[in-house]
Amino acid sequence: MSKQVSICVIGSGYVGLVAAVCFAEIGHKVICVDNNEAKVKQLREGGVPIYEHHLPDLLAKHLNRGVEFTTDLGAAVAECEAIFIAVGTPQGSTGSADLSYVEAVVSEIARAVNGYKVIVEKSTVPVYTNEWISRVMHRHGVTPENFDVVSNPEFLREGTAIIDFLHPDRIVVGANNPRAAEVLQRIYAPLTDGSYFSQPGALPGMLSAENPAKLLVTSAQSAEIIKHASNAFLALKISFINAVANLAESVDADIEDIAAGMGLDSRIGPKFLRAGLGYGGSCFPKDVAAFYWVAQQQGVDFQILEEVRKINATQQEVFFNKVRSALWTLRGKKLAALGLAFKGDTDDIRDSPAIDVIKKLLSAGASITVYDPAAMDRAKEVLPPSANLSYATSAYNAAEGADALLILTDWAEFAKLDLQKLNQALRFPIIVDGRNLYKPAEMQEQGFTYVSVGRPAAYTAQQGKPRKLVLS
Repeated sequence: MSKQVSICVIGSGYVGLVAAVCFAEIGHKVICVDNNEAKVKQLREGGVPIYEHHLPDLLAKHLNRGVEFTTDLGAAVAECEAIFIAVGTPQGSTGSADLSYVEAVVSEIARAVNGYKVIVEKSTVPVYTNEWISRVMHRHGVTPENFDVVSNPEFLREGTAIIDFLHPDRIVVGANNPRAAEVLQRIYAPLTDGSYFSQPGALPGMLSAENPAKLLVTSAQSAEIIKHASNAFLALKISFINAVANLAESVDADIEDIAAGMGLDSRIGPKFLRAGLGYGGSCFPKDVAAFYWVAQQQGVDFQILEEVRKINATQQEVFFNKVRSALWTLRGKKLAALGLAFKGDTDDIRDSPAIDVIKKLLSAGASITVYDPAAMDRAKEVLPPSANLSYATSAYNAAEGADALLILTDWAEFAKLDLQKLNQALRFPIIVDGRNLYKPAEMQEQGFTYVSVGRPAAYTAQQGKPRKLVLS
């Protein structure tokens, strides 16, 4: 195993906590800092505040051995060589990233510097943030020889973040001098030299000792843009396939066949060509807006990003109209909604299309029973139980007596439902699937009226295909 590096990770959210336990997993000594005393207490006791595969096991394995938790940022900075900033960068009113949390943390770091430190941007930030961090350090009297700023963007997917970290497509290090780059190369050496994958108990994935991780060293500015450009491009693919889906549906084509045909082209690939409700979460909406804002500030007309955003917003309206077409009127209807998280395998509801759709349906007068395997506690903070909104203990419990069932999140368990049991639970066998988890012909055979995205709807013989409604 490569030489151990002392690492401070500031922030214990979806990025910071995953990074902290994974750095410990590859052999480093980690101090994770958060100003939320209740969260730090929970983590010290082995509790996990977020839903993420492998995270509870890794935390139990390394707690108080490879990783510890504290609220004392100054002491952690003084003790560590590399300081990773993983605090929130929420979207501001203009679309730009709000970097106030980053600035506050950098000011605290500056007051604690007691020797050479490498300050690493792990949060997603706009280009030139590295220069602003340097300015803040200088303003607090830290001399240039005592620090460097590096951009090391994360490319983690919620639900698979641990494996994504330990088996990355690439590791990007944006460093403007060799001294800073060398520290990051030491940190990631167990992944890039393959030594981690030879360890007993190493988590399996696509990489191995013979096929280790690839590390790309760029300037800090290039690394900052790589992160924003990557997320914006993936969001573009999602919006593109959703626009194609709306066209396909209008001519009775099948978007699943179209996406398969496109994805077989090696230049395009099949990933992120799943039509549905659009993208959500903490990254894509914020990063598309921030990247567009950065381009505007530099005098670059990046209009395609605004169109990506518009298509994504429209997709939820398209789905809402599908529900209304299937039921004619919504006021007084009882609906079952499966899914609250922005995607499967996470409890993250930030910018979740499912939440937005549910809010629209409630405003239209429907009553809704919802179920999600992991996100219900978080959802209750923004969708508290009421006379028209209740939370179920299972998908079948949610469906009991409902006029229709809506699939809003692509949890694997929602694709494996007992259809006979579901049919018996529903008042009317109507399913409106925003994630295309089933095949229309099979659903029709099971006795369902089945409406999905970008595919011809399947109707039971008793109901028949209705005339297309003109919806205002």
